[in-house]
Amino acid sequence: MKNTSPFVAIIGGGPAGLMAAEVLAKGGARVELFDAMPSVGRKFLLAGVGGMNITHSEAKAPFLGRYGARRDEVAALLEDFGSEELRQWIHDLGIDTFVGSSGRVFPTDMKAAPLLRAWLKRLREQGVLIHTRQRWLGWDDQGALRIATPNGETLLAADACLLALGGGSWARLGSDGAWVPLLENRGIRIAPLEPSNCGFDVAGWSPLLLEKFAGAPIKPVAIRLDDGVPRQGEFVLTATGVEGSLIYAFSAAIRERIKATGSATVHLDLLPNQPLDKVAKALARPRGSRSMAKHLHGQLGIDGARAGLLRELAAKDDFLDPARLAAVIKSLPLTLVRARPLDEAISSAGGVPFEALDDGLMLKDLPGVFCAGEMLDWEAPTGGYLLTACFASGRIAARGMLHWLSLQRQLT
Repeated sequence: MKNTSPFVAIIGGGPAGLMAAEVLAKGGARVELFDAMPSVGRKFLLAGVGGMNITHSEAKAPFLGRYGARRDEVAALLEDFGSEELRQWIHDLGIDTFVGSSGRVFPTDMKAAPLLRAWLKRLREQGVLIHTRQRWLGWDDQGALRIATPNGETLLAADACLLALGGGSWARLGSDGAWVPLLENRGIRIAPLEPSNCGFDVAGWSPLLLEKFAGAPIKPVAIRLDDGVPRQGEFVLTATGVEGSLIYAFSAAIRERIKATGSATVHLDLLPNQPLDKVAKALARPRGSRSMAKHLHGQLGIDGARAGLLRELAAKDDFLDPARLAAVIKSLPLTLVRARPLDEAISSAGGVPFEALDDGLMLKDLPGVFCAGEMLDWEAPTGGYLLTACFASGRIAARGMLHWLSLQRQLT
């Protein structure tokens, strides 16, 4: 008997594509997934090397606030598949989770590989066919999907397709942005891909700082941009500037400020747990014959990389006045001049604008073509927010596809 189930092609085997495959298979579609890499979920696996931060446990309002300018659009994606639903989905795979001290959610073994293995097993049991080493090349003149395989190019006629190709960071894992010109050639306007959750360069460190402290962490420290709310955490001094979780939290704002004015100045609080008056009082104590370095260490515990950074960024005259030095320690200006290259970034901003999509994430100008995941024009800091929205967008796109396929069937 002829199989009358709609045939759906998914291009991209990251979290969004795999989640869409699951929903589509449950919805009765015949699903085949194509990925250019030798295996699926490669960026997902690498992101979990240091501990698989799958989502975040914070309340809904601050959670949605992490998505910045695209808060409303992402809120619609997360409406029925937010953090709690994602955790339950993971539990249903037989993987337990826990909430860390920072509110981040992890699998109990902290690893991504067992989760991915269990998920792929379930997808195969649902009938999803996964093809690796098969790269999408666009469409032919009749609208068929062009797929480059190890045995040459083949054409694929699908009833609908989902593009879940990632952004433009970590090209070696498959997110290379090669899809951008393919969509632009079909008249789809793409917001330029830019680095997000990335490091930034300074105009140049001194040889002394580079020699002694490149690669060293700065902690504890707080950062604020302009008169904004400071955020505490840590970052790392690099050969060209700074990187790390605290820098990533401000990356969107820093990037946009650099684009607008050519640089961005953040203010560092090297002693975030001590008030200004206490710092000033400690510095005003007589130091006798001790050096300033020993005075800073003895009175305030500032030494190593923090002391080196203070020497690097503060003016010489600041060290002559205890009150002035205290103010600098609590608000040390650090000027950043450029983001690190896109391929070094954890994620990317830009992509397919939500305005080009309907509520089911179908391209308005390309009926039957849907988009999901990081290739959409949104961004978020690390902390589980990226993965949560990727999973949710895959579900929304899959539901949109099933609805659209049902309407097409009714029309015929």
